[in-house]
Amino acid sequence: MTVAGGASSLGSREGGGYPHLLADIGGTNARLAWVEGPESPIAHVQTLPVAAHATPADAVRAYLQTLGAAMAERWRPPRRAAFAVATPVTGDAVRFTNSPWSFSIEALRRELGLERLVVVNDFEALALALPGLAPTQWRTLGGPAPRPLASAPRGTVLAVLGPGTGLGVASVLRTASGWQALPGEGGHATLAAADDLQAEVIAQVRREHAHVSAERLLSGTGLPLLHRALAAVLGRPEPAQASAAAIVQAAQQDDDELAGRALDLFAAFLGGFAGDLALTLGARGGVFVGGGVVPRFADRVIVAGFRARFEAKGRFAGYLSAVPTMLITDTLAALGGARLALAQDP
Repeated sequence: MTVAGGASSLGSREGGGYPHLLADIGGTNARLAWVEGPESPIAHVQTLPVAAHATPADAVRAYLQTLGAAMAERWRPPRRAAFAVATPVTGDAVRFTNSPWSFSIEALRRELGLERLVVVNDFEALALALPGLAPTQWRTLGGPAPRPLASAPRGTVLAVLGPGTGLGVASVLRTASGWQALPGEGGHATLAAADDLQAEVIAQVRREHAHVSAERLLSGTGLPLLHRALAAVLGRPEPAQASAAAIVQAAQQDDDELAGRALDLFAAFLGGFAGDLALTLGARGGVFVGGGVVPRFADRVIVAGFRARFEAKGRFAGYLSAVPTMLITDTLAALGGARLALAQDP
């Protein structure tokens, strides 16, 4: 988490400096929202395409102009903001991994006239939101039902991963003072093969990319590459270039056997990687899948063996059999995490 702005006389917790502006900025879209007061819900959500705006400030100004017209006399400019961004946040300079946007946190705060601007990784925000998710905000991907998190003991860890434009990874730890998010860049860890077919596909991809990370295949940009690599391994003609959405649609219409096998392989890779995260992070409280890709074919992910691959870790299969796996269905969850990041602002 990186913060720009001085101390506010209204205090450092969420009760200070309303209204609040929230943003969840990915490689493709920026989702912006509004919080009028301490008891107000997240409202006025609008999604803007990143490619349509030269800078984050341009996107925010477009959002605020629309919002101001809609609110009329109730309009007040935002005083504090929290942005969840799809890139590592290590200092004042923020450069997106999968889009041309970049900005200085302090310069953006001044440009927007904010008292405070908190910037966190988007999956850090999503991790913060996990303990407060209601059953209506997720569906099971197999395994046991999740245990109540309100009374989770100290040391409980939850993990989240999410194929979107890229592949986000983060976790959250229950501490003596509450839940603490732990951001990371696990999506760029090397992808491992669990069987011969996966090994052959990875070897095929390595002809184009020296490092085959999890994100290289487990993302919206990765599924088309996985589709082509699988065709080559199976000795099929190279498929026509298609987006992830088109591949999913073809598979679901049952008129493209190769697309169906690509989705099944995607689900198997995803399950294996999720199991690796659970072991590495000790995420016995549960592993959540977010992002915009998997909800498009969630039923197939379940039947294609996601959970079987999640648990297929040899001597630790029993350890993983007790770990719940869930798919986040609420597209606003990261905005809720951004709001929590602002509330935790020291």
